[in-house]
Amino acid sequence: MLHYIIVILVFLVAAEHIFIMLLEMFYIKSPVARRTFGVDSKLLERKEVRVLFANQGLYNGFLAAGLFWSFFVPEVMVIPLRIFFLTCVIIAALYGSITANKKIIIKQGGLAILAMIVLIASI
Repeated sequence: MLHYIIVILVFLVAAEHIFIMLLEMFYIKSPVARRTFGVDSKLLERKEVRVLFANQGLYNGFLAAGLFWSFFVPEVMVIPLRIFFLTCVIIAALYGSITANKKIIIKQGGLAILAMIVLIASI
């Protein structure tokens, strides 16, 4: 049963980061992105800002790719990959909460922290 909970949590963290990637790379001017990231539409008129968001989105995509990858590797690699990529998500959320918005640790890191706790408890 614990295995299925881990699978669901890891999948949700990966899906969340795909969503973030899509917002940052392709839909940064959308009302959803502006509300999610708390960014003024005037700021998003600047190409440099959009490029920075797109770059950030690409990294979120890499985090998601690593977590999805963990579903298709030999059993011996599953736990190390999940620990590594969940740790990356948690560190990114921690950094974002320190430098940008304290709520990021919960909004972007909460599921990853929960997944890590369950994963470590299962070892």
